[in-house]
Amino acid sequence: MSISKLPLRNILRHPGRTTAIAILVAVLSFSLLSGSILVYSLNSGLRSLENRLGADIIVLPDSARSKVNIDNLYLQGTTGYYYMSTAKQEEITKRDGIAAASGQVFLATLRADCCSMPVQVIGFDPETDFTVQPWIAERAKNDLSLNEVVVGSKVSAGVGESLRIYGISCRVAARLDATGTGLDTAVYCTGETMAVLLNAAREMNHELKITTDPSKVVSAVYLRVDPAFSVEDVANDINIHVRKVQAVKTRSVISGVSDSLGGVASTIKALIIGVWALSFLLLAAAFMLLGGERKREYAVLRVIGVSRKRLSGIALKEALFVSVLGGLIGIALSLLIVLNFHSLIEKALALPFLLPSGRNIMLFAVSTLVCVCIAGPLSAMVSALKLSRADTGIILREGV
Repeated sequence: MSISKLPLRNILRHPGRTTAIAILVAVLSFSLLSGSILVYSLNSGLRSLENRLGADIIVLPDSARSKVNIDNLYLQGTTGYYYMSTAKQEEITKRDGIAAASGQVFLATLRADCCSMPVQVIGFDPETDFTVQPWIAERAKNDLSLNEVVVGSKVSAGVGESLRIYGISCRVAARLDATGTGLDTAVYCTGETMAVLLNAAREMNHELKITTDPSKVVSAVYLRVDPAFSVEDVANDINIHVRKVQAVKTRSVISGVSDSLGGVASTIKALIIGVWALSFLLLAAAFMLLGGERKREYAVLRVIGVSRKRLSGIALKEALFVSVLGGLIGIALSLLIVLNFHSLIEKALALPFLLPSGRNIMLFAVSTLVCVCIAGPLSAMVSALKLSRADTGIILREGV
């Protein structure tokens, strides 16, 4: 039998031993790949949230406090509706330090005919908006017409299909890219379309508590602050001088998310390090025990002329073969779980969660395989060197 085939034959002749070591390596690769994808997805979700908000301050009516948590509105897609007069928006925009302002109108659907979940309808002003249109422009070739909408990535309606909202048939003009936040479940339309939808909702006895013309209300005012002014000072000024509103700094929302994300990411990293340290020690112990069982086998190989270097190479090749096997199993399980259950993971974490692209996932998988293929032989190295240097005569006499 060729010595070069010995590592593979040893693996096949001892399936129990091979399986046990492969499981340890699979745990290594599973923890590393899953943890890496989770941390990357959380960081990507936070960056997406920062880019998509686009405003320094969001001003809401006081009535919003009892209906929705602003963090949930953008992170989890919590539906809500609350209104204030456009006169209040004009009062807000007259305060010092405001470089740009645009109102949005919210409408929560109880049930959309073609959607599997309630959605948040967001109406924006095309003439003043600076938060929604930059993203819509990437997907929609033309401006939105009456009863045309743009949907988030998780709304189950394709481009060109119709989405019925309170009996109004709205044509889907475009779908936005995923953000990993509650914005993925939102539907966007112009203020003109929103006025039609609000009237339709009232006709269907949906209690909106609007006592004026639906075209004269806003749910939130988005503000961009002049660089010469402090965002905190402008927010405080609005809260003090404009009655019955709440000015919220978007940076405070993002900071809160960032702090939560940092805690989750640190926990994941600590778990990865702990799993790797424990698994590496277990692998090293397993190879040492196996080395003790195979002393006579290695001694016989030395007697027939196999060099110490060649003997160490045989042990390391066996470890490499098992590492590749276990690594591939762990990677497959990791991808199966993360890719198929990422929505449940996102919901459980309650944080922005945006999966990496297929290319990046492949890079993570290859990097993980490389890491475990280094870790496996490395943990076997001490045992291999010890066996290769053992006195063959003493070992063979021990069995006499």
